[in-house]
Order: sequence, then C-alpha cells, then structure tokens
Amino acid sequence: MIYLQNVATNSTDIKLSWQQKFGWATGDFAQNLIYTTISTYLLFFYTNVYGLPAVDAATMFLIVRLIDAINDPIVGTFIDKHTTRFGKYRGYLLYMGLPLAVMAILCFYVPDFSQLGKLIYAYVTYVGLSIIYTTVNIPYGSLNAAMTRNNKELVSMSSIRMFLANLGSLAVSFGVPVCVKLFSGGYYSGDASKTGWFLTMIVYGVVGALVLVFCFSQSTEHIKMSADTEATVSVGDLFHQLKINGPLRVLAIFFIITFGLMSVVNSVGAYYMTYNAHNAGLMQWYNLLGTLPAFITVPITPWLNRKLGTQVLMQGSLIIIIIGFLIMFLVPATDIFWTFTGRTIEAAGVTLSTGFQWALVPQVITYGEWKTGKRENGIINAIVGFFFKFGMALGGVIPGYVLAAYGFVANHQQTARSLFGIRMTTTIIPIIVTIFAMVVFAFYKLTDEKIEKMNNEIQRRNLNNI
Repeated sequence: MIYLQNVATNSTDIKLSWQQKFGWATGDFAQNLIYTTISTYLLFFYTNVYGLPAVDAATMFLIVRLIDAINDPIVGTFIDKHTTRFGKYRGYLLYMGLPLAVMAILCFYVPDFSQLGKLIYAYVTYVGLSIIYTTVNIPYGSLNAAMTRNNKELVSMSSIRMFLANLGSLAVSFGVPVCVKLFSGGYYSGDASKTGWFLTMIVYGVVGALVLVFCFSQSTEHIKMSADTEATVSVGDLFHQLKINGPLRVLAIFFIITFGLMSVVNSVGAYYMTYNAHNAGLMQWYNLLGTLPAFITVPITPWLNRKLGTQVLMQGSLIIIIIGFLIMFLVPATDIFWTFTGRTIEAAGVTLSTGFQWALVPQVITYGEWKTGKRENGIINAIVGFFFKFGMALGGVIPGYVLAAYGFVANHQQTARSLFGIRMTTTIIPIIVTIFAMVVFAFYKLTDEKIEKMNNEIQRRNLNNI
C-alpha cells in the first residue's frame, strides 16, 4: 500500500480535470483584484489623492521591498517546514484571504492626520499589506507544483491561470476608474475622490477574499514532501538553491525585469493620459488595451510553446514589446489612434511573456529537486515571489523618482520638462529594459524535453528509496 501511495504522489502522469485547473487558477484572479489595484493605482492615489510627494511614495515602495528581502525567505521556509490541517499550501488561501483584503482597503483610506502622521500610516498599511500578501502568494504559487509533475498539465494550468489573472487585471484596469468616479460623483483625483477610492477597494477586496476561498475549495495536493525531508528544510536552503540552481537565478532576474516593465508602464499610464494626452477620460480605455490582448495570447501560449520552444517564444514576445513602444515613442501622445495601436502591440508582447514565464517556475522547482532531492516549492516560490514583488514595486519606485526629478506637481499644469519625464518613463525606459530582458533570458537553458528526463529520473530515485 505504501508503494502505491508513493507512486501516485510522485508520478509524472497525474492528470487534472478542467474543474481542478480552473479552480486553482481563480486564485490569481482573486490576487489580481487586490494586488494589481495596488501596483497600478497606489502611486497615483498617494500623489494625487492622499497628498504624498512623489519622492516619499517612491522611497516607501523601495524600503518595503527591502523588508520583503527579509520576510519572504522566512515565510517560504516556514511553509515548507509545516503542514496545515488542509495541506502544506492550500490552507493559507483560507486563513489569509480576509486579512489581505482588509489591509488593501486600509491602504486606500485617507486618515485625518498631519503630513507626518499620514506618511507613517502609509508605511504601516503598505508594509502590513506586503507581509500578508506574501503569506498568500507563496503558498498559491507553490500549489500547482504540489498538484502534478506533468509539464504539459502545468503549462495548461498556467495558461488558464494567466487567462483569469488577466481577467482580474481587466476588471482592475477598466473597472477601478469607473467605480471611483461612480462612488465619488465623477471625481478621479483630488480630495473629492477619497470616498470613491475607499469604496472601490472595499468592493474589490471583498470579492478577492471570497474567490480565494473558492480556490481553496477546488485545489488538492497530490505531491507531498516526506516528514524526514520536511524536517531538514531551513532558510539556508534558499541560498543553496540560488547557488546550485542556475535556471532559477536567470528566471528570478527575468521576473524583476518583465514585471517591473509591466508595472512601470501601467503605473505611469494614468499620468500619461492625464497630462501628455490631455484626455483623462480615456484612461480606462488605455488601461483596457494593456490587458485585452491577453485573451488572445494566453489561450494560444501552450500551442506556441509546442511549435516554437521556450527561447523562440519568449524572445519573440520581447521583440513585439519593443515594436509597440517604438510606435508610441514616434508619435505624440495626443495622436490617440497610434498611441492606442502601440499600446495594444506592446501589451500583446507583455501578456505573452509574463504569462508564459509563470509556467517556467515548476521547471526550476523540478531542476532544484533533481539537484538536491528536495522539492522545495515554498522556498523557490519565495525567491520568485520576492523578485516578482520587487519588479511590481518598480511601478512606484521608477515613476515616482522620475516624476520628482523632472518637477512633477500633482493636480497642476505640467511643464515641458515634467511632460518629457512622463513620456520617457512610458516609452524610452521600457525599450531599454526590454532589450536587457532579451539578453538575460538567453541564458535560460531548460526545455520541456530536459524537464521530462529529470522527472523520470526523480521518479526512479523515489521508487528505489521505498
């Protein structure tokens, strides 16, 4: 009987139903309702509604990421060393969904404090949000690799995940401006919009927490770490993984670049449409075009992966990004047709690359297990999660510092210099960053065929150890 249980939990042939894949994938929809709202709109909220100087907001985003550098490895190790009554990973979706929603709601509340008091409140709520988000994001990101080893199944799960993640992003990018104006009587910026932002986050936070409960109910862990192996897990394993797991190092750096790119462009979009295009009313449509291509690119990603392979698929998507930003750079922001065309093209490349790279995380988990004998989902997802959050935070750090350096003043007419700073952040910086991403990903050497061989070898080792 023990023999059969071990074969089942380590087999590369575990197939999941569509309902199981969809149920797990809803977790990213839920998280995006909350975290994409934070990464896309919090800088604008802080500068144009809350009243923080751009440089203070940018510094806060950077400091919180330094806190994450300490917090994430501790959380990842704790998760890998302990098992809840509902499994190693899925229980956290039930326990921490509501606290995550509450902290996100508090981030969009404007207290009647002094300027110093408001800055302290912003730090406390944003740090709290980031810490709690880690306790949801790491277990969720680890869960798929505990459901199956089958690489085709994992790519399929990732595609459904990214489809729903982008559906969540769509609800945020288009819906948040609409809801804010609806709840605040037509205002999006300034003191009059405070209530609109707070009520909007209540709606998105509550829905996100409920969907996380649904994700918990639909997910089942099949691959389990033995008690003996679990007992040997330590924070030091994180540094060991970074040392021996070359594909993990490449992917982690790539996560910073690509999600930093996406976050910067999304975050500065509100400023670009308000001040450069002189048409804040089109903001939700600009944001919509940043997500809409995903509903074409994500479903065809598994097919493209089979036809093109990992390197060609990823490098091709990065080239598409550059083409889109070049179009936006070559035309004035007031030329809405070509601005929106460039936005759509770059978004197609961004959604293709960021969606596909999540399917590569189980590959580096398998590579780490092949090298060390430990399937440390939590620790590897802590590493990836930190670099992901660091990249997403760049959406506040880079625009915040650039806006401050170029003399941006919220809710005022902008100078030619500040307008150039916004334009540079929207087009020139993303082009440079994307070229760097192409160079970095060229060093990623894992393929589906290599992973299949590793899985087979791991399975033989497990059978020999029974």
